[in-house]
Amino acid sequence: MISLRSEQPADVQDIHAVHLLSFPSAGEACLVGALRAARRLTASIVAEEAGRVVGHVAFSPVTANGQTGGAGLGPIAVLPEWRRNGLAERLVREGLRCCSLAGIAFVVVLGNPAYYGRFGFRPARQWQLEDEYGGGDAFQALELARGSIVAGARVQYAPEFAALGV
Repeated sequence: MISLRSEQPADVQDIHAVHLLSFPSAGEACLVGALRAARRLTASIVAEEAGRVVGHVAFSPVTANGQTGGAGLGPIAVLPEWRRNGLAERLVREGLRCCSLAGIAFVVVLGNPAYYGRFGFRPARQWQLEDEYGGGDAFQALELARGSIVAGARVQYAPEFAALGV
């Protein structure tokens, strides 16, 4: 049975391994480590089965025109043998719940619009939001607190994203 919970210090190596096995390069695994080292993990949720970490999602702070209160979703990783069974969806939903409880007003993501639309994400262009990576249609936003997104803002991710070229 899969359980979801917040990351614990003993999970660090397992989380790194999940990301290494989920992506073609070590960039995302290193990004999570850099965010953790900088104390910029707003939420870090693991999926565990029989004591083994099989999935992970990270949320980190973003700013909109320099104002805080938002989070960026990602990276998210699930071990190959655990994919296509709804585990990533459960991780995202739990992470969004944790962000909401922590007072995060909005969340942004760079990802597949068809996938992230199921969580309520909408194209960020609806608010005339810009991102620093030129995400286009993949750049999406979700208000956790109604009216929290400032129209026309430029959203910036934590500096660890740019430093690692992710």
